[in-house]
Amino acid sequence: MSLGPWQIGLIALVVILLFGAGKLPRLMGDAAKGINAFKKNLKEDKSVIEDEKGLETDENFGVSDASKKKDKKAKS
Repeated sequence: MSLGPWQIGLIALVVILLFGAGKLPRLMGDAAKGINAFKKNLKEDKSVIEDEKGLETDENFGVSDASKKKDKKAKS
């Protein structure tokens, strides 16, 4: 079931009657701010996850136990 032009017009008329023409721009602005804040937090979370993955791989490329023992023997 798709919405035709009459149904969309009727919905728009009801919204204008409920909220008034003065409140609609403010409501749309608040909705846009909420969407932008959500996207920003999503990007921050994604970068944190990527940083954590990078730390895990850096730990895997650390000095092995065998080379640590070898260095201790050489210093002794």
